[in-house]
Amino acid sequence: MNSWCKNFELLIKSRTSLIWIRTKEEERLEKIINFSCGSLNIQRYVCWDCINGIKGLINEEGKFSNNPLGVLNWLKEQSSKVSTVLLVKDFHKFYDDPSINRTIKELSSALKETNNSLIFSSHLFPSSEELDELMTIVNLPLPDQKELKNLIKTIAFNTNSNLSEEELNELSMASCGLTEIKVKQVTAKALAQRGKISKEDINDIFEEKKQVIARSEILEFFEAKSSQDDIGGLNVLKVWLNQRHRAFSKEAREYGLPIPKGVLLVGAQGTGKSLTAKSISKSWSMPLLRLDVGRLFSSLVGSSEARTRETISRAEAMSPCILWIDEIDKGFGGDARSDGGTSQRVLASLLTWMAEKESAVFVIATANAIDKLPAELLRKGRFDEIFFLDLPNSEERLRILDLHLNKKRPSYGFPLSTIIDRTEGFSGAELEQAVIEGMHISFSENRELMEKDLIKAVSELVPLSRTAKEQIELLKEWASSGRARSAS
Repeated sequence: MNSWCKNFELLIKSRTSLIWIRTKEEERLEKIINFSCGSLNIQRYVCWDCINGIKGLINEEGKFSNNPLGVLNWLKEQSSKVSTVLLVKDFHKFYDDPSINRTIKELSSALKETNNSLIFSSHLFPSSEELDELMTIVNLPLPDQKELKNLIKTIAFNTNSNLSEEELNELSMASCGLTEIKVKQVTAKALAQRGKISKEDINDIFEEKKQVIARSEILEFFEAKSSQDDIGGLNVLKVWLNQRHRAFSKEAREYGLPIPKGVLLVGAQGTGKSLTAKSISKSWSMPLLRLDVGRLFSSLVGSSEARTRETISRAEAMSPCILWIDEIDKGFGGDARSDGGTSQRVLASLLTWMAEKESAVFVIATANAIDKLPAELLRKGRFDEIFFLDLPNSEERLRILDLHLNKKRPSYGFPLSTIIDRTEGFSGAELEQAVIEGMHISFSENRELMEKDLIKAVSELVPLSRTAKEQIELLKEWASSGRARSAS
């Protein structure tokens, strides 16, 4: 936030006459502008809205209520002897008025001759293209961890909640991605329930985050229940992921390591790509945000790109977190000519962000068909590594079957060697389905699961390695050419 304040103050000092700030946090914005006006020795800071009129001037309280044109003309009449910053709220609702539109145009040049500035506050971007060129448009970012820590610390002090430095850090990190208002609501709920703020409030914070993410309609807050212990095989990938987890630490920054970018997992369906994404979230204790690529696209011109920027902004605000882009080949594997190039522009925005990002957002992308992936997505620098998840070998199949049987029928006591020999070419998902099918057979006969039930189940199941043989062979050939590391 310090960098944002510096940029904002630079705009005021350079006599930027019209500034449009997009935010939903009016109270926080007022505090920031008030602080900046003090730093810049601005003599008058004035707020206006259509209900309360002018606030912040002696003998002017309530003036020009419900008169947006009046307050613009008032600013035009102010001399340059007394530097003035006027903040007007919800002005997007008055944009279509020709007289207001004309007055804003006149102010854009008239204010340059003074020390006065006009700031618009709205949750939307300006809708009039003819005014876009006349004003500087900026987003107010969500509060960073330092701001949130100070806020929680203040609330804790005022409510006699004794929080340790470690608890403060954990609560502020968990709150990243929430507005000040939401954090105040969560702490108020905690005070009502337990009479104090404590580490227990982290669960309430995560629940609030789920609601925020749900309202975005593009990102989904995914609650992971599987850990890496629930994955059979993929040992090379597991070791690599453990190394990357350590790279998020403060010690890694001091050592000179950059924050990890992400990983692309390529393989046939059912080989554990999605399960790996879910397991990382639990093992790393980071929130998992699932991105539905299809929802990024909109029929309105420019809307898809705006949704992409909003999604990136939301993910960065939630950092440290994991952004899971499932089946990225289906989202960006089509013909760009069929959608007027929208998919290419959205992909370009994502790739640029992935290459340049410095936030602690670890991107996990999964793909089934390598021939549909754009070449620019596979270039080094987008992901830290690309892994190929092959069909499990005999040792991995044994581990996978044992995992599923221990979960569902922990009392099973028969050997698995015969079944392992009969499941050549089966994926992890197909092995799980074989266990379930075998349980259906034994359950229908009112008895315990037996070896013969699994043998019958695997004999009736047709694996993907037969039905999509050509696609899997293509994937293996691509991986063996040195373009991806083997996950096993």
